[in-house]
Amino acid sequence: MLSKNQIKEIQSLHLKKQRDDQKLFIVEGVKSVVEVLTHKAEIVSKIYATKDFLANNNQQLSKLKIAVVEISDDELQKISMQNNPNQVLALCNYFNEINNLFDLKKEFTFYLDDIRDPGNFGTIVRLADWYGVKTVYCSPASCDLYNPKVIQATMGAFMRVNVIYIKLAELLSEQKINNVYGAVLNGENIYKSKLTTGLIIIGNEANGISNENLKLVTKPITIPSHQTNGTESLNAAMAAAIIASEFYRQLKI
Repeated sequence: MLSKNQIKEIQSLHLKKQRDDQKLFIVEGVKSVVEVLTHKAEIVSKIYATKDFLANNNQQLSKLKIAVVEISDDELQKISMQNNPNQVLALCNYFNEINNLFDLKKEFTFYLDDIRDPGNFGTIVRLADWYGVKTVYCSPASCDLYNPKVIQATMGAFMRVNVIYIKLAELLSEQKINNVYGAVLNGENIYKSKLTTGLIIIGNEANGISNENLKLVTKPITIPSHQTNGTESLNAAMAAAIIASEFYRQLKI
């Protein structure tokens, strides 16, 4: 049985400040936790799980030197951020610091400019993994990778994609990047453009690419729309998916 203090300590990790202070984040749900245990068990600090999860995963857990606490469904509901938590919650240690270097002369990747919605952020990390993009850059004000909603939205991709927070100007000063694409409304049609390797900036959900970073764009691109519709823009993750698909088609297929 969890004490009130234990419940408060776990709930505190819903907040970024507490996550940063303790260098711990939450992974929830059977699929996500089993994937972490299978591929990156070394980051798992403690498991809180119901009887059903422990019964079904006893063999795997017995091989790992990880503290396991059996809890009830009611206790899981108290420590979870999900409306319908699924059997297990794991506390995981932050990843080690990652080197900024990534060869943008050979690959394409994203720079997320103040993407604030956890669902959008996590989905973009997930689609990066789908297209084999190993590193994604983002502005310091973008959503926190360790936000439980981001982790959930990545569907395990957070273990395979490096996420680096850095100012765009600083990144460009560190690396020679010939092509800085910017997803804007008045750019060149991506389906008529000769796309090459480089950095693709995806702007904030409400305001698009910041004026500061817009000045650094060398190749503005746009996704063409039907001229008679009433939709003003696309969801950031949706736009990133369409753009990634076209870059992958031109460069990889």
